[in-house]
Amino acid sequence: MPKMKIRFFLFFLILGQILYCQNIKIDSLHIKEKRLINYKPLAIPAFLIGCGVFSIKDKDERQEIVVANYRELLNKPQKSFILDDIAQYTPTISVFALNAMGIKGKHNFLDLTIILGTAYLITGVTVKSIKRTSNIQRPDATSFNAFPSGHTASAFMGAEFLYQEYKNESIWYGVTGYAIATATAYSRVKNKRHWVSDVFAGAGIGILSTKAAYWLHPIFKRVFFKKEGKINGMAVPYLNKDTYGLAMSFSF
Repeated sequence: MPKMKIRFFLFFLILGQILYCQNIKIDSLHIKEKRLINYKPLAIPAFLIGCGVFSIKDKDERQEIVVANYRELLNKPQKSFILDDIAQYTPTISVFALNAMGIKGKHNFLDLTIILGTAYLITGVTVKSIKRTSNIQRPDATSFNAFPSGHTASAFMGAEFLYQEYKNESIWYGVTGYAIATATAYSRVKNKRHWVSDVFAGAGIGILSTKAAYWLHPIFKRVFFKKEGKINGMAVPYLNKDTYGLAMSFSF
């Protein structure tokens, strides 16, 4: 398949995972399907995804860089842990930490849990699907799942989550979240774990996933949580030798 056709295929495959959510609109009396005219919220993430897809280097050019990186890294000790593994979750954890400190955002714990779970599901499915389709080797030659960057997608998903919850309180919450997400993306490239194209696409996917989660939230809450009760809980990162992630627990 020609290179340009592959790029267009990847671009529409990514957007196709999420754009259907634009057909859902919620009013105060009932839920109905209606096409939204305002696509402005999609402009920045769509631009980032487009930059990622269309900046993918040619296979031959990537191979030259991979070989050079492999030789450079061959004589360096391998790091068992890098800061990115925690930094990607920092914006998300900040939302629950702020709530625990009494600085309330737009939603309660149950709503936050539903939104976050939906965002993680969309992000995970999208990233995994594209990784398997693109089959692009990482710059450090460790595997063929470089595009898009999962760490970056997770970080920007959390940054948008933090922004949406606290944008009415102070814009600086969102600015801080996006600064951490950007630093995570930069570190992934600097550490030769990803190409620039990977982090661009990952950022766009993360932002879009959170936006989709907020659009879908009223539906999921009505369907799965018809009765609201008092809920307490917490969210913390976990890390061991082989795995890491975000653990959440709550009680009704």
